[in-house]
Amino acid sequence: MPEVKNARVHAEILPALAAVVAPTTKILAIGSVTAKGTAEAIASVRPHEVRATVRNHLAGKIEQWFSQTEGRGVVFIVNATSTAEAHELLEKLPLGVAGMMEFELIALGPLAPLAMLIAEPPRS
Repeated sequence: MPEVKNARVHAEILPALAAVVAPTTKILAIGSVTAKGTAEAIASVRPHEVRATVRNHLAGKIEQWFSQTEGRGVVFIVNATSTAEAHELLEKLPLGVAGMMEFELIALGPLAPLAMLIAEPPRS
């Protein structure tokens, strides 16, 4: 099997998927506490962070939020069409402004292989 440059991209393995362009509809944002995020420092910012997160949820920007059960941090499902848009939103949250939280952002979209199910069958 050929080496895959990015394990998340299978277009090299399944060439039919290369033609499928799925739009980004959500961003998976995995937040981790930085070295600045001591328990005492976070405690002083937490009330502001909670209010800002709830405001973003009510505005439809943060669809879901979870806490990581293994480690310190959060996981958000953000309604955005690019990681840049999600980054801008998350950096404005109080913990982001204070440099106490950073995010790994993963763009999500419809499951591309589903397009193969609705393609016209080959004609003989």
